[in-house]
Amino acid sequence: MNPSYAQIRARVDAAAQAAGHAVRLLAVSKTKPAAAIRELAAQGQRAFGENYVQEAIAKQGELSDLNLEWHLIGPLQSNKCREVALHFDWLQSLDREKLVEPLNRFRPPNAAPLNVLIQVNIDGEASKSGCAPEAIPALAAKFRQAPRLRLRGLMAIPAPADVDARIRAFTRMRGLFESLRTSQSGIDTLSMGMSDDFESAIAHGATLVRIGTALFGARAPVS
Repeated sequence: MNPSYAQIRARVDAAAQAAGHAVRLLAVSKTKPAAAIRELAAQGQRAFGENYVQEAIAKQGELSDLNLEWHLIGPLQSNKCREVALHFDWLQSLDREKLVEPLNRFRPPNAAPLNVLIQVNIDGEASKSGCAPEAIPALAAKFRQAPRLRLRGLMAIPAPADVDARIRAFTRMRGLFESLRTSQSGIDTLSMGMSDDFESAIAHGATLVRIGTALFGARAPVS
């Protein structure tokens, strides 16, 4: 049993109650073994986030007896669209228009639509993936010709900064999310907040938080 899980779950639930809206917990399991995922699944966690496509697919094979929900949260390369369309339930890191068509084409017609979040580079960091805030409407419009994809909302990873700067980023993201909701149906997910700031993110509108270190401990080095 993972002793951190109940504590984190309780904190998420308390923050959600204070904010007045439901919040989902995504367990970020990148670089963690399948056994650690199985342990959390036994405690009731269903949604898991991975950064690397091949690593995730290998874990999915090991855990195929479990009914888990898999999110890709790392940058998506064009040559991985087919694998993502075939093997994931959610893509949280769509950041450019040219990915929409191949994801839609490769998604099996008998599968549920692939849930997608547009990743926004909210602080304009040169080293970070994500579209510019002003690019959201044009990117969202592409989904009207992609029936096998379902746009659910936005995701962001604000720059490491002081508390006030982080709150300003969360506030800007909430504004962008509300704007998208008024222009497109089915928008219900704002993914922001991680181990060190998820309660603040929830207070400022997050409906999904991505927590890894607080659940699993520090990341293992990538070999």
